Amino acid sequence: MRNRLILLPGWGLGTAALEPLAASLRALDTSLQVELAPLPALAEGELPHWLDDLDRRLPNDTWLGGWSLGGMLAAELAARRGDHCCGLLTLGSNVRFVARADWPHGMPADTFETFLDGCRSHTQVTLKRFKSLCSQGAAEPRSLIRQLDVGISPADPVHLAKGLEVLAQLDTRAALQAYAGPQLHLFAGNDALVPAEAARALSDLLPDVEVGLVEDAAHAFLLEYPQELAHTIKNFLHESGDD
Repeated sequence: MRNRLILLPGWGLGTAALEPLAASLRALDTSLQVELAPLPALAEGELPHWLDDLDRRLPNDTWLGGWSLGGMLAAELAARRGDHCCGLLTLGSNVRFVARADWPHGMPADTFETFLDGCRSHTQVTLKRFKSLCSQGAAEPRSLIRQLDVGISPADPVHLAKGLEVLAQLDTRAALQAYAGPQLHLFAGNDALVPAEAARALSDLLPDVEVGLVEDAAHAFLLEYPQELAHTIKNFLHESGDD
């Protein structure tokens, strides 16, 4: 359905962080059905199992999108579904979160391992640190942290750790290159988790795909600028849907 958009959240924060963006999209286009779907809650950290879970739960023939980890999973699912995905949009989603030699635009591997160990042993401290990183670079970081606290349900530490294991495995370059449908990838200029260089590198990788950079914005820019992002997304959906 070209009037149906399903959005997946980022790691650790649930769907509440997507609500302002979803509300803005619905207000701009009353015919657009915007649905928020939670990430898999699995006690295993293998990417194929996560994609199988999403493929079972989410309807076919819709637009797929997501924030951060959610956008990376949406990219993999879009490539799997091919013509049964209307289009793809991602927000603050690196193609590979953990840096390596052929993709240096990510978090250093040792930093990520420390973060994963912290999630396993001190979950709440790690989540607090994560929210701080999501807000770093914002015009009003403290206000953004308070917004990120709204509507968060207690998460199972096992599920959170497995989510990070999946994040470490993800490399969406092949999926993005294989998916032939319309794509929009939006990044934040002051992102402390996904460097702005990732946007430029993605533009080089996919020169025919729409990539945008929101200057002076943090990783949680969907809470900073929900209306502005909604306008960009609405234009993308309508222009791509008319192709």
